Amino acid sequence: MVPYSIMFVVCLCARFQANAKESHLKTAKRILKYLKGTTNVGLWYPCHSPIHLIGYSDSDFAGCKMNWKNTSGTCHILGSSIISWHSKKQACVALSTIETEYIAAGNCCAQILWLKQQLEDFGLKISKVPLLCDNTSAINLTKNQIQHSRIKHIEIRHHFIRDHVNNGDCEIKFIETRCQLADIFTKPLPKDMFFFLRNELGILDSQNLS
Repeated sequence: MVPYSIMFVVCLCARFQANAKESHLKTAKRILKYLKGTTNVGLWYPCHSPIHLIGYSDSDFAGCKMNWKNTSGTCHILGSSIISWHSKKQACVALSTIETEYIAAGNCCAQILWLKQQLEDFGLKISKVPLLCDNTSAINLTKNQIQHSRIKHIEIRHHFIRDHVNNGDCEIKFIETRCQLADIFTKPLPKDMFFFLRNELGILDSQNLS
């Protein structure tokens, strides 16, 4: 199993569970081979990390060659540890990268709202949670309440993110693609980038922690 594609491939392989073919079985075996070789790698949750929440949102464009739909990828970091992640094919075919990134940001925002509620149950109230996206046009779209002709085809349900940005529940910001942690959930990556993002997500080799 090529290590740099494991995050994306696991999520992709899961889509074919209901109607698996021989090729899917071979891929699943390669995944298991990779997992067997990385039993010492796991999530690291250090003590005394500062309590701040941050979300990362990304998407590919027409990544599925069967129906040209896109894959949304999101993850959420509390302190210095990942506590939530998501990789899912979008329900509709997007007409532009702006649209697919906008939809992914909405998914990320929805999870932020849920996490904020969970934290409030523990007496932790957080406002203006940073939501990091690497598409400036999608960011501008979340801040503009005007319904342009170029976005009139986007389903209304995806525009709820605008209200939560306006209300201060989350604050969408730009991040360079090379630092976009959610990139690992949307597509296969080069080996060096895969290991960099894996470490940034707090997925570490226990042998190197001692």
